Parts: sequence; C-alpha cells; structure tokens
Amino acid sequence: KERWESYQRILQREEERKKTEKHGTVGAVALDKNGNIAAGTSTGGMMMKKFGRVGDAPIIGAGTYANNNTCGVSATGSGEYFIRIGVAKDISALMEYKGMNLKSASEEVIKKVGELGGNGGVICLDKDGNVAMPFNTEGMYRGYYLSGEKPVVKMYKE
Repeated sequence: KERWESYQRILQREEERKKTEKHGTVGAVALDKNGNIAAGTSTGGMMMKKFGRVGDAPIIGAGTYANNNTCGVSATGSGEYFIRIGVAKDISALMEYKGMNLKSASEEVIKKVGELGGNGGVICLDKDGNVAMPFNTEGMYRGYYLSGEKPVVKMYKE
C-alpha cells in the first residue's frame, strides 16, 4: 500500500510539472525582397531543467534553420526530440530532396516528434512566401505578416 501511495504521489507531481512546464520561446522567420531567408529562435528554456542542459534553440538544424533554396524554420518544444530529429533542417531537407511542399514537410516532421514522445511546433516560411505553423500541442502562440496583408495571430488549432 505504501509503495502504491508513493507511486500515486509521483504521478501527481508529474502531472503538476506538465501544467507548469512552459517553453517561453520567441521565434521569427523572414524573407526579404532579394529572396534571402533568415530565422532566429530565443528561449527561456524549460523550468526545472537539468544543470548544463542545452536545448534545441541554439542548435542550427534543430531549433533554427534557414536555407534560401527552401525555407526558414524556428521551433519550440521538447528540445531533446528536436535535436534528435534535427527538426528544422529535416523540414528543409524534405523540401529539397523529396520535393515536398512546406506544409507537408513541416507537418510530417512535427508528427514524427509526437510519435517519439515529444511535443512542440514550428513556424516556417518558404522561398515563395508560403507560411506553415504546425504543432502537436493544445495550442501555440503564433502569427505572421505578409506584405500588403493584415497580420494574422493565432493560439489554438483551427
């Protein structure tokens, strides 16, 4: 009985941790009039993270990536999974090597993150100005602005 109660307390603490675990990430992707793509990601990281842990945000190819031939990507989520997969670079690679469009490539990679047990999402902009912002969580603050159009801001899935 004592072990069972201890186990239940651990499960409850884990549920509480999940409720407070926020990523606090800010990302941006831009395409200029000359066709140059830039991406950047900044994060406060996970709460109560292990000392010395490095997340995906500063790792080019995991949390941030830009390639003028394909797309720019900024990511937020479970950094270990984003690093393992190389999320940002993988989206670009699917476009470059498999000929996938931005929406399909980004959705496929975020699906892969979820299948491995991770969560999060990306904001992406391709060389033609197409935007994709898939995520596998309840919501993700995100927005975009295209020249000559109204800004778009979203929080939950459509």
